[in-house]
Amino acid sequence: MNNATKQLRSVLFDLDGTLLDTAPDLAAALNHVLVNNGRDALSFETIRPWVSHGGLVLIKNGFNIEQNDPQFDDLRQQLLQYYRNNLSVHTRLFPGMNDVLETLENVGIQWGVVTNKPGWLTEPLLDELNLSSRSSCIISGDTLNERKPHPLPLQHACKLIGCKVSESLYIGDAERDIEAGINAGMPTLLALFGYISDLDYPQGWGADAMVNMPSEIIDWVHHNYDCEGLKL
Repeated sequence: MNNATKQLRSVLFDLDGTLLDTAPDLAAALNHVLVNNGRDALSFETIRPWVSHGGLVLIKNGFNIEQNDPQFDDLRQQLLQYYRNNLSVHTRLFPGMNDVLETLENVGIQWGVVTNKPGWLTEPLLDELNLSSRSSCIISGDTLNERKPHPLPLQHACKLIGCKVSESLYIGDAERDIEAGINAGMPTLLALFGYISDLDYPQGWGADAMVNMPSEIIDWVHHNYDCEGLKL
């Protein structure tokens, strides 16, 4: 892809594992539920790759049970309640990500969030980290009738921002993120610093490029778009 003559008007971010490092707080929530239900806590390294897939996968993998297990819904509610009360104990922007956001803001490129995380968790988390007022849009997993990998959330974000899909860029750390971008006709970057499992094969997901750290986002945009003054 070469967009050197095209303008970039918005950058959209997945939340968990892309914009924010939420794994420490989600791992703490899972371990709280495990211990409270007579199980051993799991290592952070074990839990981290599950985080992008949400509470369902955390309970499924953490307790080694399926969703039709009689205990599943109660355990998931325990997880969500603990997490809601401890959203931002350790959660922060990934190192270097604030510089990326400030760089975009300084050249007039809007940024927003498109996540499958439900709004009752997404919005207070962004509020607590003072990011809501900076973001041009926040699309959660329950904002619309569809969620990623469906393209509608990305298309809706562009509509709210006031730009064409082709004038936006989506960055995520899961296969469904890249699939959503492709389905929407939007360029995509894969965040390798996110919650990718050793069993995943991100090279086959079809992203336009992969970045090892947030600063590489600006490098890639600089080389692929006509964005005057864009530099860290």
